Parts: sequence; structure tokens; C-alpha cells
Amino acid sequence: MFKTKITKEEVNLLPLIVFEGKITLVDDISMVQSAINELRKSKVVGIDTETKPSFTRGTHYKVSLVQISTLDHCFLFRLNKIGFPPELSEFLADEKVKKIGLSLRDDLSGLNKHQKFNPGNFVDIQTIAQNYGILELSLQKIYAILFEKKISKSQRLSNWENPELSELQQRYAATDAWTSLQIYLQLMKENKLTKKQIQKIVMQDTMEQREKQAQRMLQNKPEEIQTSNPEL
Repeated sequence: MFKTKITKEEVNLLPLIVFEGKITLVDDISMVQSAINELRKSKVVGIDTETKPSFTRGTHYKVSLVQISTLDHCFLFRLNKIGFPPELSEFLADEKVKKIGLSLRDDLSGLNKHQKFNPGNFVDIQTIAQNYGILELSLQKIYAILFEKKISKSQRLSNWENPELSELQQRYAATDAWTSLQIYLQLMKENKLTKKQIQKIVMQDTMEQREKQAQRMLQNKPEEIQTSNPEL
């Protein structure tokens, strides 16, 4: 059975992992079909998106990048340069290829702002991790629990619409999609817990969280200051 949770401090002590496979930058519309043809050879792929960060209230950007990865080859589709080509839309709707990601609701919502499509055969790691006793929701923490390695988040707030993506940006983007796939494949090798086992883990975690909250409240409670009344 896996650890149910892991702290940030524990994650920070782990060795760093990065995707070391082949990266293909799809930044011209002429490259899309060949990239999709290659991805269709896989039964399951990892997927993630990146969006240019906004530091101004009310300013939002569309998804800049879609990264789709096999175990050894990741394709980075630069939507800010190629738009949302029909070949990519058809692939994302294709039920024959399973697509693994994390917090997919946000990714799919962002992609649908480019063009409406019906997502086909998507699996969200957050919805299945609890079946194996893992209560964490972040990609970094789930990966740390399974593989005892750390995913860097250093490029998360970088500009994904730069004229050229740096090597660090490309490796970061590829790593997120690749590790999603790794997590799924590893979990598929394990036995799911029973409903009773899962309920026990969740209840125990809830009790621990309540105890911690109670301790924090006691620690933060101001001491009553008794003042003497000189008139008494």
C-alpha cells in the first residue's frame, strides 16, 4: 500500500526527475499531421497544457501549449502559433487513444475556448488515485509517492508565448505530460483497494486533519489577560 500523503518538505528532499526523451516542437501547421500520425500509434498518452500567466486582474490568455507524450517522445503543439488545427481536435476526440492527465477539467475548459470538441477517452489521475489509497491531488506529490522523485515546477509561470521556448521550458512541459502517463501505467500494475479500505483511510485522514486543526486553534488562541482593577 502506498503512502496516503506526503509533505512539501519530504518532496523537496527527493532527487529531481526530468523527461529525457525526444521532444518535437510543433510550431508550424505543416507539422501537425505527421505528429498526430505518430501519436496514434500509441494506445495511451500523457497530456497537459500551459497558458501564459497573467499578473493583471481581469486579463486572461488562451491555452498556449498542448503537450502530448508517449514514454519516449513528447510533442509540443504551440497553439499560439498554429491555432487549433482540426487534426488535433479530432485526435483529442478519438476514443481509440486513451489520454491521461491531471485536473483535466481545467485543461479541457481552456482548450474548448479555442474550439469546441467532445473529449474522447480522457482519464484524470485525480479521480483514480484514491482507489490506491493516495489522497494527494497534485501531480508533483502523487509522482513523489509512487516514484520517490521530484518534478520541478520552476518554469510554471514562465511566458509560454515567447517567440522561442527555452530548453528548460520544453523539458518542463514534456515532463508534466510524461509523468502523468507514468503515474497511470504504474497504478494499472497495482491492485485497487476495496471500498472498505478506502473509507478507513479517508476517515483516518479526516480525524488527523481535525486534530491538527484543533491543535492550531489552541496554539493561536490568545491567552486571557487578567487586569487588576485598582478600585477593588
